[in-house]
Amino acid sequence: MGKIIITQIRSGIDRPAVQKRTLKALGINKMHHSVEKDDNPAIMGMVHSVQHLVKVEKKVN
Repeated sequence: MGKIIITQIRSGIDRPAVQKRTLKALGINKMHHSVEKDDNPAIMGMVHSVQHLVKVEKKVN
């Protein structure tokens, strides 16, 4: 499996609590903060639920 870089591009303010918790579970703390995660079905499901708040990039070695 590869790696992906997830960056928050929109605010979590005024979003449902489940979306705020998903951002926190991904390890994203604030705007324009990026985290590197493994590309697996669990992470991709979390990303899909907040896809309107984040930008996802494949990591190139």
